[in-house]
Amino acid sequence: VYRPMMQLSGILFSLLGWVLSCLTTYLPQWKNLNLELNELEIWTMGLWQACVVQEEGGMQCKDFDSFLALPPELRISRILMFFSNGLGLLGLLLSGFGLDCLKIGEGQEEQKKWLLLFGGMLFWISGITAIVPVSWVAHSTVQEFWDENIPDIVPRWDFGEALFVGWLAGFCLILGGSLLNCAICSTEVHPSSVHYAVAEQQEQCQHL
Repeated sequence: VYRPMMQLSGILFSLLGWVLSCLTTYLPQWKNLNLELNELEIWTMGLWQACVVQEEGGMQCKDFDSFLALPPELRISRILMFFSNGLGLLGLLLSGFGLDCLKIGEGQEEQKKWLLLFGGMLFWISGITAIVPVSWVAHSTVQEFWDENIPDIVPRWDFGEALFVGWLAGFCLILGGSLLNCAICSTEVHPSSVHYAVAEQQEQCQHL
């Protein structure tokens, strides 16, 4: 009874994490910069472009000219986020075919268990791969913010919204993979066996 529910919950959490991971990859709010000289503008930086958000609601973005000109954390983050998105998509495909509620491959329980196992492991790796670049950018932002060698008059970058979305994505992917792997270890209880156990217990009570 509980195994299909755990499988469905694992798939839903993994799907949510994969969508958030893809969203994190393209959001331009990895870093925010609020200039004290001009508080009407907020600068943001992502993996692909830098944007200026004005108080009137307008937003202008410019793509980065060169991949090699990016800071090391942003270059590696691009690769890791692509890797995370690809692994998450592969995990969804494998674990989807391993669900008990799917009639495809019915009767091949051992193969379905292996598909769920591989899918759960891919979700784990995808979640970790999404957390690593987000945490790396956050760590470098903290180091630059408290760097005493930079004059106080120089504006400092702060955490952007995309970092929190990336952390949530990694958590959902790891949770989804854990639920799928826990569902493999659980045994499915059929209603007939439940009724049989209840009837047997009632007979024992009557004899007493």
